[in-house]
Amino acid sequence: MPSSDTSEDGPNEASDVQHNISDADAFQILWEVKMKKRQKQPTLPDTVTKLVAEDGSKVYVVGTAHFSDSSKRDVATTIQEVQPDVVVVELCQYRVSMLKMDETTLLKEAKEINLEKLQQAVKQNGIMSGLMQILLLKVSAHITEQLGMAPGGEFREAFKEACKVPFCKFHLGDRPITVTFKRAIAALSFWQKIKLAWGLCFLSDPISKDDVEKCKQKDLLEQMMAEMIGEFPDLHRTIVSERDVYLTYMLKQAAKRTELPCASETEPKKYMPAVVVGVVGMGHIPGIEKNWNNELNINEIISVPPSSTSSKVIKLAIKASLLGLLGYGCYHVGKRTVQLILSMPSAHYCLQKLRDFRF
Repeated sequence: MPSSDTSEDGPNEASDVQHNISDADAFQILWEVKMKKRQKQPTLPDTVTKLVAEDGSKVYVVGTAHFSDSSKRDVATTIQEVQPDVVVVELCQYRVSMLKMDETTLLKEAKEINLEKLQQAVKQNGIMSGLMQILLLKVSAHITEQLGMAPGGEFREAFKEACKVPFCKFHLGDRPITVTFKRAIAALSFWQKIKLAWGLCFLSDPISKDDVEKCKQKDLLEQMMAEMIGEFPDLHRTIVSERDVYLTYMLKQAAKRTELPCASETEPKKYMPAVVVGVVGMGHIPGIEKNWNNELNINEIISVPPSSTSSKVIKLAIKASLLGLLGYGCYHVGKRTVQLILSMPSAHYCLQKLRDFRF
């Protein structure tokens, strides 16, 4: 600003300075800042797997544990080092709300499983899938209570860091959770559903932060996966293997050559290989590596199979039970109400007057 003793008749040098820069210059400055920060030989955590597309685009996939502070640091470090053009996270549109909530709110939400959440899950996914979703929320709440940490911290960290990178897009890379639940339920037999629900209902083993960190060790994780496959192979296929394919497909879509920013529509378009950061659970890393060089078609795994006979029978049984309980409750309450009314002196008086009137 000009000093206070500047003469009114003298030239105002400040008014002659051009403070505004053109759009082209602004784009160029931001792009140069991004390229300057992007490390050609980035120093990355051990949890990062590097993949290269056919056109030379690079994808850095960060394998995380969903309740881990160190995973949050790994995500932040990777994004800061490579300055990506796209960040892809293992979330779908039904779970995107966790990006906007603060840690305290999420911690509270994860611990509170009430009737309203049950009704919403059933309305959104159907009876069986909704109940299964609530049971899995119960598991998440159990881990949250044990660790005092809300889930999805690495995704919030990815969103925060992506916002700091010029021209960086943020993509949701996971299959819709409603499709996953419905396909998972359809893949299980009646007794498998009962067994899985029983195990989730009575999950009470203590969990430590060391246990969570072990999930980032590939050898131990593969052992855990092998145990799960042995007991519920169809569940593993729908929840893990199919989503491996879906996540790989979304990462490959994000890794298409990126268009360089232009200041105007008349400027010719220029392209260069993209740099992508993916943030997924460590359990998906082997599947993504396996599927990376394959031709992928996701049409089949995003369809919802029709309800099985056992699911229809269970739905009818649940509805019949609820209607039976409702009918019994109405009968029981009505019977007690009539008995209570008849026991009142005023009711006896009215009945006596009615008898006298008739005779």
